[in-house]
Amino acid sequence: MSSTMQKTIYVNKFELYSRGMQALHSILGTVDTEEFISFVKSEQFDYTEWQRDHFDAKTPEQISAEAAAYVTEHPYTGDPATII
Repeated sequence: MSSTMQKTIYVNKFELYSRGMQALHSILGTVDTEEFISFVKSEQFDYTEWQRDHFDAKTPEQISAEAAAYVTEHPYTGDPATII
């Protein structure tokens, strides 16, 4: 793998990490973000398994209704050119 490709992957990982931390912090705040990260690390949390368990228990209609309600309750107020 070329050094250019490695740098690109590193930058993308850093950007993803940064965006994830910003998202957690904006929703949970500092203390709860730290507690969440600690929980995930200590419990060997499997996000994919959690998603399957969480979403398999819902109908597509429920998921759609929840997504629509979320968009209504949390309108995007940022720059339309920015995609997170």
